[in-house]
Amino acid sequence: MNRSTPTLRTGPDLAAAMKAIERRYRSEAALAMDPISIPKAFADPWDQEAAAWVAAHLAYGRVAPMLRAIQKLLAPLGPRPALTLRERSEHELTLLLRKHLKDWLWRFHTPDDMIHWLLAWKRLDAESAQGGLAPHLVPEDGQSADARLSALVQRLRRELPATHGIRFLLPDPLEGAACKRWRLFLRWMVRKAWPDLGLWPAYAPGDLIIPLDTHVARIARHLALTDRRTQDAAQARQITEALRRLAPEDPLRFDFAISHLGILGDCPTTPRTASCACCPLAPHCAIGRSIPRA
Repeated sequence: MNRSTPTLRTGPDLAAAMKAIERRYRSEAALAMDPISIPKAFADPWDQEAAAWVAAHLAYGRVAPMLRAIQKLLAPLGPRPALTLRERSEHELTLLLRKHLKDWLWRFHTPDDMIHWLLAWKRLDAESAQGGLAPHLVPEDGQSADARLSALVQRLRRELPATHGIRFLLPDPLEGAACKRWRLFLRWMVRKAWPDLGLWPAYAPGDLIIPLDTHVARIARHLALTDRRTQDAAQARQITEALRRLAPEDPLRFDFAISHLGILGDCPTTPRTASCACCPLAPHCAIGRSIPRA
């Protein structure tokens, strides 16, 4: 079997079912339960990017407390987080954030971890002639998107403290990591279509790789978009290539819908007849086809 190109059971029919799922989750309710809602609340693109730098990289664990942790972390920076990061010195920012984040904690991350993370955005932004992180991540001169990401990850590994929380933020795609949170950040920055921000026009949406989490991996296996069991870079690329057949120029078009099918419990780990009966993907899904119909 060619492990990079699993066989889709149907092409146009699956595409139509994916579009139906996409319509289902194109809603304010689904958006409110996604970390992208936090950067989308800012009007200025630089503020969106700075907020996304935090939100995407803390996007793991239970959704409600995760959203609260992100909002609390950004709160000391005020309504213009990028402007605050740019105008205040590193010393001033450190004092400000330590003062307001004494009791902050999110899973593997401490206040000091995230102070270093915010200061990293400030430094990288200051190095860019046009500002922001696009110059550090947009592929150029024939370089692959993964090589570009790997170069930044390796640089940050050298420059930031080697705490557990910081290292958790710095997986390398060239070392076989799925890089879910980096892939999420890039999707937000690159795709112009809902729900993403589309701030980096120089980065081609076709170069994106799916942000692979447990929900996406499980549902992709049910749909025969992957035949791999391990959630790694190879599985993420395999799923992306399968989805590229459904949307060649925008392979991550259905990522939000697929992930929220799991996040919101509509595709539970333990299959339920009611859930599968109303799912447009059921005819294409190994689990959905096995559920007896009344």
